[in-house]
Amino acid sequence: MKSLTDGQIIWEPTNEQIEQTVLTHYMKWLKEKEGLSFQAYHELWKWSVDELEAFWATIWDYCKVKANRTYDAILSGQSMPGAKWFEGSRLNYAENALMNDQDEKTAIFFRSEHIKRKEISWKELKDQVASVAHSLRKLGVKSGDRVVAYMPNIPETVIAFLAVASIGAIWSSCSPDFGARSVIDRFKQIEPVVLLAVDGYRYNGKVYDKTTVVSQLKKELVTVKHTVLVPYIEKKNIQENPADTIPWADLLLEPAELSFESVPFDHPLWILYSSGTTGMPKPIVQGHGGIILEHFKSTKLHQGMSTEDTAFWFTTTGWMMWNLLMGGLLNEATIVLYDGSPSFPNPEVLWELAEDSGMTFFGTSAPFLTNSMKLGIKPMGKYDLSKLKALFSTGAPLTGDGYKWVYQNVKKDIWLSSSSGGTDVCAGFVGGVPTLPVRIGEIQGRALGVHVEAFDERGQSLINEVGELVITKPMPSMPLYFWNDPKGTRYHESYFDAYPGIWKHGDWIKIDEKGSCIIYGRSDSTINRSGVRMGTSDIYRVVEAIDEVMESLVIDREVLGRGSSLLLFVVLKPDSYLDATLTAAINEQIRGQLSPRFVPDHIYAVEQIPKTLNGKKMEVPIRKGLLGFEFDKVVNADSMGNPESLHYFKDLAKELNEKKIF
Repeated sequence: MKSLTDGQIIWEPTNEQIEQTVLTHYMKWLKEKEGLSFQAYHELWKWSVDELEAFWATIWDYCKVKANRTYDAILSGQSMPGAKWFEGSRLNYAENALMNDQDEKTAIFFRSEHIKRKEISWKELKDQVASVAHSLRKLGVKSGDRVVAYMPNIPETVIAFLAVASIGAIWSSCSPDFGARSVIDRFKQIEPVVLLAVDGYRYNGKVYDKTTVVSQLKKELVTVKHTVLVPYIEKKNIQENPADTIPWADLLLEPAELSFESVPFDHPLWILYSSGTTGMPKPIVQGHGGIILEHFKSTKLHQGMSTEDTAFWFTTTGWMMWNLLMGGLLNEATIVLYDGSPSFPNPEVLWELAEDSGMTFFGTSAPFLTNSMKLGIKPMGKYDLSKLKALFSTGAPLTGDGYKWVYQNVKKDIWLSSSSGGTDVCAGFVGGVPTLPVRIGEIQGRALGVHVEAFDERGQSLINEVGELVITKPMPSMPLYFWNDPKGTRYHESYFDAYPGIWKHGDWIKIDEKGSCIIYGRSDSTINRSGVRMGTSDIYRVVEAIDEVMESLVIDREVLGRGSSLLLFVVLKPDSYLDATLTAAINEQIRGQLSPRFVPDHIYAVEQIPKTLNGKKMEVPIRKGLLGFEFDKVVNADSMGNPESLHYFKDLAKELNEKKIF
């Protein structure tokens, strides 16, 4: 296997495995119901994007979407933004997730650093969702209200989300590893009426008391009328509970009938956050119907999930993969939740979890697989992974060595599915295809119904060349709008400024003639740490609030084959020095106010931050230069206000790059 090189087949499904996939069953269904016959996946993909309306109508029918009223029209125009899907229909996400008859089967398998095992049956899940929804209604929560959660990946979070969705209220969550300021910047924009929070959490064996943060959230989120506190950590490890909070147990006191608010297709389901280079985090609103259809398609057709499966994603509630994990419930699968460090008490804890839970689908980030490889971990033979059918990787490009490690050290007969998508659509653009071979270093194909292309700077489509990842036709899960963006200005600027009417996502991609893809990393300045993205503006607000720091520039050098390194450049006040004390202070502010994952790998003191003539920080050009592009080709010195600032960054680029990327 060591002789295999990028692009060569490392695994392919047998004819029997192909025959048993949900994708093959769907293609047979298409032939029987619609008279459509496709010889290869690429033909199916082309039909799915050429005939968008017909394709998504079949997803509605094949996946048996539960609706109180069917649709009048499938798609009203294909212009972006603004396309309207399945107008006239009425449904509810929670109803689609919970209306099954598997009462005694396990719905949730949970483990954390201090809770070895907890299982919740479908009956228990439904009963608790019904009680919590009833209690929230008694607290005055109604359809359209925002309910926010400062909670980890635990069963109570799932229960609360489904209860909120069943009411027609709007869900939003942040992981408790986010600091107070980062959470407030997100939640304050959407004016929530209820806050759910934990008292603390454990990570790497250490207890983090969050009661003071909860008190701060209560104080600054002035629209919050009720705060519900979930006791997660032993009392001896935390301070007294904040005053005027409702115990989680109180929400479960009254049994109630499970009921669902029937809402329009584009009624808001949840608000996710994605950040850019300026301004506050963007509150992205996605709808019930679009998420139902997209997650049915992703989990059923592309992942092949069914009621017999046990599905896991290593994720926090601040990453869209948590939301996608909820999609397992749509297929009546068991979902596995894990809260804690992937390396405590040992770096094999997730492989132990795979054995103990009977996991069939293991979802994780590319950095986790890379780290396992570097640590010499060999799950094969040590753990019973006989039920494990697929290993999903996302969040960053997976290198060729990562592919080889999986087949040499995890399982020889496993489907390795690398994928890439975005919080912005809460779905994948490119990813696994269970009927195709796995080639080293490549993503198997473009997702059904997603018209992905690689564009050059003039908007010309590229094959076998690296270009900007664009979506040229609408997807049902595209944002309905950004909260507090009534004219759609910020929404348009985020995706449609570069190519009018075309969604530019901000990734580099190469697509070959057979439809295989390679993602090379971010083409813009957004920071990507193991799939969790944060805008540079979030970093600047924290760093530049430090007295000694005048200005700053943050660059993420994440790109395929190089791993990720986060570089922070600071301009200091006269007579200030970047010593160990200041470095520690900067890191601590980022760790406490934002999240530990965004602590920089290196901090440099510089005299100037490169800027344009109008004073804008030149993040993208400097990032390209530090990734290995020629500075003279990516930076126009004539358009700079301080071209002399480039000398430092050119010298640093030579030091950091032994060779160019492309």
